[in-house]
Amino acid sequence: MKRGFTLLEILVVIVILGIMATLAATQYTKMVEKARGAEARTILGSVRTNQAAMRLQGGACSSTIGDAGIGVDFPSACASTHYFSYNIAAVSGNMFTATATRCTVSGKVPNYTAAQTITLITNFDNGGDTWTLTAPY
Repeated sequence: MKRGFTLLEILVVIVILGIMATLAATQYTKMVEKARGAEARTILGSVRTNQAAMRLQGGACSSTIGDAGIGVDFPSACASTHYFSYNIAAVSGNMFTATATRCTVSGKVPNYTAAQTITLITNFDNGGDTWTLTAPY
């Protein structure tokens, strides 16, 4: 009597493994994109810290991301060196809004399918920070 697997059993195992691999790849992609978002939040947090330092020195908040950065010029338009473009959208008195927008073209590969944003609104009068994140961040 011969023992072994039938063709049907082997095909079922291959299909199950394919489904599991697809699910794993999807979850991996989501986690990688969340890590890219964490990098953008870190950069926006550094911009906030430098804006606070500028305010403490008696100056005003900067309206350009390069001046408010951490000694590194961050791109205000998508560049092949970054996944996000960074902008300070509004500056008024003791308040500023900084935004990181995920590149859909011309950014560091891979580009994302939609222009998702991470926004930090800081009000130095009341010490409040408001983060607005779009999916998947």
